[in-house]
Amino acid sequence: MRNSKSQNGFNLVELMIVIAIVGIIASVAYPSYLNQVRSTKRADCAGALTSLANAMERHYSINGSYLAAATGGANTGVPAVFTGNCPVDGGTANYTLTIQAATTSTYSLNAAPAGAQTSDKCGTLSLSNTGVKGVLSAHAGVTWQECW
Repeated sequence: MRNSKSQNGFNLVELMIVIAIVGIIASVAYPSYLNQVRSTKRADCAGALTSLANAMERHYSINGSYLAAATGGANTGVPAVFTGNCPVDGGTANYTLTIQAATTSTYSLNAAPAGAQTSDKCGTLSLSNTGVKGVLSAHAGVTWQECW
């Protein structure tokens, strides 16, 4: 006759090892997740900035000029021809869209990060009437190609 005990459940050491492994995996995965969320919000706003450029072109085709496309008939500031925030369908603003400069034949648009997005490595996205894309106040070594 054998004298054996059956073991049910986990002991405390096994449980602590599992918790430690889950903690290590989470500490590696969470920063990567946050970077992906920032990148997705940036891509959404890059699309919105392009849509603002399209709205500027519509404004030009109607008025023969890019002037007075901002609120209050101004040449700079919050656009009157398009929404001033990303995401464009509402919610918490991740970026603020502005007309940086507008003349009769040129314009420059910016998308400045807001809220939690201010820690994004790319800083402010910019777009000109000729389609030149750029980044302003980006972290050292970051190029516009990484951000657009």
